Amino acid sequence: MPTPHFEIKITQRSKGQSAVAGAAYQSGDKLFSEYDQKVKDYRNKHGITYTEIMLPSNAPPEYADRETLWNSVEAVETQWNSQLARRFVLALPREVPDELYPQMVKEYCEQHFVSNGMIVDFAIHDPDPPGYNPHCHVMLTLRAMDEHGKWLPKSRKVYDLDENGERIRLPSGRWKSHKENTVDWNEQFHGQEWRDGWEQIQNHYLEMVNSPVRVDLRSYEKQGLDIIPTVHMGAAVTQMERRGIQTNIGNLNRDIKAANRMMTAIRSTIQNLRDWLSAIMEVRKEMLSETKQEDTSPDLANLLRDYLNLRKAERSEWSRYGQRKGATKDLQAFSRATTYLTENKIYTLEALDSTLDETQQKARGISASMRKAEKRMKVITGIQSAVADCQEHKAIHDKYVRIGWKTVQFAYAEKQKDELNIYNKAYRFLKKQGVDLNVDLEALKAEYRELQTSHAEYTRQLAEVQEELKPLKEIRYWVGKVLTPEQAEAEKKPEPKHSVTEQIKDYQEETKKKEQQSRKQPNMER
Repeated sequence: MPTPHFEIKITQRSKGQSAVAGAAYQSGDKLFSEYDQKVKDYRNKHGITYTEIMLPSNAPPEYADRETLWNSVEAVETQWNSQLARRFVLALPREVPDELYPQMVKEYCEQHFVSNGMIVDFAIHDPDPPGYNPHCHVMLTLRAMDEHGKWLPKSRKVYDLDENGERIRLPSGRWKSHKENTVDWNEQFHGQEWRDGWEQIQNHYLEMVNSPVRVDLRSYEKQGLDIIPTVHMGAAVTQMERRGIQTNIGNLNRDIKAANRMMTAIRSTIQNLRDWLSAIMEVRKEMLSETKQEDTSPDLANLLRDYLNLRKAERSEWSRYGQRKGATKDLQAFSRATTYLTENKIYTLEALDSTLDETQQKARGISASMRKAEKRMKVITGIQSAVADCQEHKAIHDKYVRIGWKTVQFAYAEKQKDELNIYNKAYRFLKKQGVDLNVDLEALKAEYRELQTSHAEYTRQLAEVQEELKPLKEIRYWVGKVLTPEQAEAEKKPEPKHSVTEQIKDYQEETKKKEQQSRKQPNMER
């Protein structure tokens, strides 16, 4: 099944990141960075199957060399907080043959990036085990180029004008102005545009190789799916889980997957039952309008009783022991079904449809409560992890803040960039959740335990809903058997598929015959 993954990031110098290092990593090359005078060597990286640089028509040919390209990008960005490149990680569909991956990525990049003036450097990775997680790393330049291949400014100064079209002078004596981007590549609408484009390219290639599956990059919520997303585990948690060490995140993901499987089964059962009922009731309405009969729904208890008689007739050539054993089994099932129908006051097909609607709403309510609990559990797990990361790297961060000289501070940040990145990411998460390093972790643990208990209760309730649907599935099967005419055994031909219309007509004809026979019998006795 294709993985709907599409991730966009910006390489930023303020975070100690390097465009040359990023290019060396994704391509598995050895590159020299002129900015920090360091060699970036990733030749020992395995699983890189294809790399390429795509240039627009106005780009210098020498930029086809990876080291030349990204050193040029680093050189033109002179600020300490410059944004250097845009990076993508694209999941590749395993259903598409790997020899088509380069063509698929090139087609996508040409359409959305190169044609708009960006330089694209991409690398396809297929790490061990092969075929398990194929993906593509893409790096894009952020500056436009003129017709001579010279980098253009990212923004330009624009003077503000008054209602008369004149410049506005500030109290300082300067003219009022603002900056405008020279290209719109950073606009948010492009993010959705690029996601949609990648979805379309994947589905085009999936169709081309005759694969029935399709990719949808929208969130579950936007797709209208009642599916709970799992939590991203990260490298550390993944390694622990692989070694057999259970973690809170791993356990939570297992619970989420189990709940999703249960909800999928419930939704599928309800949908199948409702489709079946809808077809039967729609055909019945059409037939009643043609014959101008009274709109009366078949009694479910009578249909089940007819099923017992049908089963009895099917066993007419069985041994007496077999007939008795089969009848006992059918009577037990009939008793269960009629008890369920009576307890739930289900006597007609309409009542059965109403019950299915109530069951569906009940399942949705339980699922909504589960999502709420799981969302909070994710936040608590994230807070605990973020606090641990901040505490681990706080000393390095505090030392960085105390450095007064910009050059010294920048050199220290470059040396400790991984630790500082972890600290800053964790600190931003805590701030987003409205807490800090002094958050009460014991209270969070207690809240998490309560949520686990609630989640287990919701899981039990979902299991009960699943059990409630079992009698309905049996009732559908029995009613379907009554409405489907049986062929004689002597014909020994495959049973033809009958439409719902034929099933209803045959059932009504059989009912009329039985009524006529029951009327004739008293007259014969007289």
